[in-house]
Amino acid sequence: MAKIDLHIHSNYSDGSDSIHDLMQNIQKAGLEIFSLTDHDTIDGCSEISKLIPDNIKFIRGIELTCNARGQKCHILGYNYNPEDRGLLSLIEKGKLLRKNKLEKRIEYLKEIHGITLTKEELDWLYSRRSVVKMHIANVLVNRGLAADNVEAMKKYLDGCKTGNSRFDGDEAIQVLSEAGGIPVWAHPLGGEGERHFTEEEFLSKLKILIDCGIKGLECYYSRYSEKESAFLVKCAIENNLYITGGSDYHGTNKNVSLATLNKDLIPVDSSQLNLFKV
Repeated sequence: MAKIDLHIHSNYSDGSDSIHDLMQNIQKAGLEIFSLTDHDTIDGCSEISKLIPDNIKFIRGIELTCNARGQKCHILGYNYNPEDRGLLSLIEKGKLLRKNKLEKRIEYLKEIHGITLTKEELDWLYSRRSVVKMHIANVLVNRGLAADNVEAMKKYLDGCKTGNSRFDGDEAIQVLSEAGGIPVWAHPLGGEGERHFTEEEFLSKLKILIDCGIKGLECYYSRYSEKESAFLVKCAIENNLYITGGSDYHGTNKNVSLATLNKDLIPVDSSQLNLFKV
């Protein structure tokens, strides 16, 4: 049974592992097939692709934060052409969206909580290739203002309204497809710390995502039960969608290990996933 993980983050976005450390951890975990899916950037994929040993299969990935016709969602893109102009243009747009979001959160900390970030802290944040809320939370934790980044986000950042800072779902899915990629709905029942959707809520959202052009579902996920994964697999088969699975590993920034594809720790045979064959 091949070990597989198609949802992994490095410090090119909000993971803690450098590319070198991540590759070492992937080998230690015994992964045979993996994808690096950093938020809104493919730079880490270019770097890690130079380090892949012959016995490990690597699939290029990315994760885009989207709003698909009113539905907030994360879209994973796999096996795209990294030189596609449309994709590169979309990624540049994402950098501007994230920069605007960062600036709103910095101002929010100052106005609402009386927290002014130092030049060193700001320089570090602006140096991130794909800055996210967790980066700001880590700065607050380092100041001793919270015990961990989850507490910091809830206490200081969750109330900040950042406006329309997501990719348009139709555009993101279309661009990924035109770049030769496979767009997959990430953690489709709800992500980390979110209430999981009921079956009725999910099916309503699925109809919209299919109409937008989604090609797969992340059926196996580190926060989902065996029952939830079985439901998603059933829906994927009924709608002729790819079946994928991933841990959403973030190193020390999140309490989940590589290759954890369900919270019940039921082994997932690679034959149960079909994306890795691309």
